Amino acid sequence: MSIYNTTVFMPSEFTLIGIPGLESVQCWIGIPFCAMYLMAMIGNSLLLIIIKSEHSLHQPMYIFLGMLGVTDIALSTSIVPKMLGIFWFHVTEIYFDCCLLQMWLIHTFQGIESGILLAMALDRYVAICYPLRHAAIFSHQLVTQIAAMVTLRAAILVAPCLVLIKFRLQFYHTTVISHSYCEHMAVVKLAAENIRVNKIYGLFVAFTVAGLDIVLITLSYTQIFITVFRLPQKEARLKAFNTCVAHICVFLQFYSLGFFSFFAHRFGSHIPPYIHILFSSTYLLVPPFLNPLVYGAKTKQIRVHMIKIFCSKNLL
Repeated sequence: MSIYNTTVFMPSEFTLIGIPGLESVQCWIGIPFCAMYLMAMIGNSLLLIIIKSEHSLHQPMYIFLGMLGVTDIALSTSIVPKMLGIFWFHVTEIYFDCCLLQMWLIHTFQGIESGILLAMALDRYVAICYPLRHAAIFSHQLVTQIAAMVTLRAAILVAPCLVLIKFRLQFYHTTVISHSYCEHMAVVKLAAENIRVNKIYGLFVAFTVAGLDIVLITLSYTQIFITVFRLPQKEARLKAFNTCVAHICVFLQFYSLGFFSFFAHRFGSHIPPYIHILFSSTYLLVPPFLNPLVYGAKTKQIRVHMIKIFCSKNLL
């Protein structure tokens, strides 16, 4: 008997079950996710207000930080409302095309965030290794071009993933996605057809975007550290190093969680599903939640202006 007799042909909608194995406590799990989302929205919005209102912060490093804030808001908003709808109101259905749209938004914003982290690393590299040429190299025109290139790179590379699912995969074993959002491999694994091309292209995108960015970021910071340790004065070394601490913290937490989620989906069959889903959902929420806290605490200019805002409110 053909496998197609027991499959679903071109389903109109999928069902997201949330976190498999933890359905009974999902209403409680939604509370910290909602809290992180609200904090991410408030923190990143405050960061954007500070950067926009303070003329002294209209520099490449802070412009990239503002772009990171916008991306974090968009990334968390593309996942959390639907996730909370599953956890709290049992709204598990999602139209097929809406699922593909959510998938495209999530993976595109992930790619944009990776590109912005690379741009920030290159900005620090030029600022520390070639300080006299920094203003000439990182002009506003170049910053605009980098923003456009980072956005287009992510959007264009992720789009074929949707096309391959839409037009190659027509038969599905089930329409139930064991996940809290439409993740690429979570959807592809439902197919009753050969998914090798989808897997290969997914790996190609991951290593083209994140893999290349990690290599370039690592090389940038390696050169930065070499330059910093060659500085004759201890105070100068500490000052230069402190400008990179926040970037390194954000870089480490973004890629460490991201690669765990990526490889767990493809090679982590021994990992319990609920652990993987929790980590992959947390991975999308932790960077937007932590980024404004890290930059607010570690970047003096941001910290000073933030204190000014709260002090002026208290005086009123």
